[in-house]
Amino acid sequence: QVQLVESGGGSVQAGGSLRLSCAASGSTYMTGRMAWFRQAPGKEREGVAAIDIDGDPVVANSVQGRFTISRDIPKNTLSLQMNNLKPDDSGMYYCAAATRRYTSWLSDWLYDYWGQGTQVTVSS
Repeated sequence: QVQLVESGGGSVQAGGSLRLSCAASGSTYMTGRMAWFRQAPGKEREGVAAIDIDGDPVVANSVQGRFTISRDIPKNTLSLQMNNLKPDDSGMYYCAAATRRYTSWLSDWLYDYWGQGTQVTVSS
């Protein structure tokens, strides 16, 4: 089993930055791939970025050039640096982990473990 805890959410103005963190514990050797998802009220949950144990990252088209995902394997932590935030970036951000590395990256059904989420609010 894997436990995930997010932190770093908050409220910022458009154009600002936030850095989210996710701490993994338990059977961390099973976290072959980790990712960030987000969900705004009335919208579907969407994949934001993912990274595997080799450090190979993938980001969604909607955030490319603005968001960067990184992973510290020895410390079992996952981070998401968010720059030039927009109001449409607002939502609950979730950390997720998959036991295997699939061909696809940003589909929520691929992931086995989820955190409780951290709220991000971007005002205009």
